Amino acid sequence: MTKTAETTDADLDNGRDDPAISKEHWDVIVIGGGVAGLSAALILARAQRRVLVLDAQSPRNRYAAHMHGVLGRDGYSPLDLVADGAREVRAVGGVILQTTARAARPVSEGFEVTTTENITVSGRHLIFATGARDALPDIPGLAEQWGRGVVACPYCDGYENRDRTIGVLAASIAGLHKAHMLRSYSADIVVFTALAGEVPASDRELLEARGMRIETTPVKETVTDGSTLTGLALENGTSIPVDVVFAEPPLIAQDELLQQLGAALSDSPFGPWTSVDVAGRTSVPGVWAVGNAANPTALVPIAAGSGAIAALALNAELIGADIAASSVR
Repeated sequence: MTKTAETTDADLDNGRDDPAISKEHWDVIVIGGGVAGLSAALILARAQRRVLVLDAQSPRNRYAAHMHGVLGRDGYSPLDLVADGAREVRAVGGVILQTTARAARPVSEGFEVTTTENITVSGRHLIFATGARDALPDIPGLAEQWGRGVVACPYCDGYENRDRTIGVLAASIAGLHKAHMLRSYSADIVVFTALAGEVPASDRELLEARGMRIETTPVKETVTDGSTLTGLALENGTSIPVDVVFAEPPLIAQDELLQQLGAALSDSPFGPWTSVDVAGRTSVPGVWAVGNAANPTALVPIAAGSGAIAALALNAELIGADIAASSVR
């Protein structure tokens, strides 16, 4: 779609140009405007493909003020990174519509997607970059600290919390591995195991042998000083001081539309997840998945890379279709 003198980037982003967006038959509709989706959109738009991004503005890491382990952007705001990416996509002709996709179905020349505002758009291919969400335990104060005093990823936040008192809120026996991951950052680690149930003696002995304390009493709530986390209060009335808590919330795939389309699932350590090949193709022809929609362990650099890989493979298919169409004439 071409911008006119009267059509601004804000108009396109906020959906006020809906009739033109609905009329266009896009080469690719990207569902999800996080790092993975924008990475795919940027490459495809630069390849002169007609690209529409449906952005629900809910990246998984939006609660964090900073991201880490991202080359060239260590310590940068994840929301600023997404904003930078959106500007880059728009600059090369990609269109971004701030909305949530609520339904998707195959049609004769590709797919139709309907948004929560009942806008219907169509395209030849779909890329799902819908990600996943963290299901935090129902412990008062935990959600309010999410992304600050309560985090999940040692690779993202372990270095910043080195030599501090670290609490590990384990939700499963397998999740005790997170405590071992964090041991290289601090010698003062408390592992809260009530959510995980009975800890086998061998696991307990290994944690203790590495100098970690084990607390089996259930956590009642967080303890704060103003907005700063200072500890965890237990159901027995005591409190354990900690500087930060590494939680192990279940990761929930945001794959409702992929399931509507019949995309196959495969087993993962996080439960059933959308199956993709090395390029991001799902079992549904013309439907791709990238980032956490395809890989629950994808950190920001991996998510961006998966979007790029899918874009390259998808554009190769579009080129093949263009060649085939020319040969028929």
